[in-house]
Amino acid sequence: MATHLLLLLLLCLALFFLSPCRSDPDPLQDFCVANLRASDITVDGFPCKPTSDVVADDFFSTVLSKEGNTNSIFSSNLTSANVLSFPGLNTLGLSMNRVDFAPGGVNPPHSHPRSAELVLVAKGRLLVGFVSTSNVFYSKVVKAGEIFVIPKGLVHFQYNVGKTKALAITVFNSQLPGAVVAPLALFGSKPAIPSEVLAKAFQVDQQVVKLIKSKFGN
Repeated sequence: MATHLLLLLLLCLALFFLSPCRSDPDPLQDFCVANLRASDITVDGFPCKPTSDVVADDFFSTVLSKEGNTNSIFSSNLTSANVLSFPGLNTLGLSMNRVDFAPGGVNPPHSHPRSAELVLVAKGRLLVGFVSTSNVFYSKVVKAGEIFVIPKGLVHFQYNVGKTKALAITVFNSQLPGAVVAPLALFGSKPAIPSEVLAKAFQVDQQVVKLIKSKFGN
């Protein structure tokens, strides 16, 4: 009997730690407003600000209230409300982004290694899509008031297919979801990925790779 219980316990622990649905660890206190100035080593969060110093403004932010400047290479602008800009989110396992799009603007292919993403289109029309690990492409034109979910870790994008500005609010089940933006990671990394590697991967001439790299500062 003891052996069976031990095996069952080990199985439960394995399922828990291998579960693809896990997000940030659950907090062990009511709140833990991040002390971003602390020099302590951080693991799954920042040190807490002393409770006696916490005020209502620690749970309030205007970071997403203003439209972003879309005069960029992608004709879009992303504003993050994560633990780095909104310390009250520390240990709570959630964050949000505001993404503004000019007509034809794109939030380029990227992934979030630590979170799934829920996309709410607040204004305009966006083509939202992701690619599964089986290389199946799932997409939908999402209109104002509609939502689309992106599974954790999968490459995805949003593209403004309308003739006017668009706005999306994205929600994450992580206080700091991270982002690997494909064009920046591949062509703008420091130090740079060798051009011959990218040329072989994309089956193009190295001069094409070097031209793209120049657009991202390499």
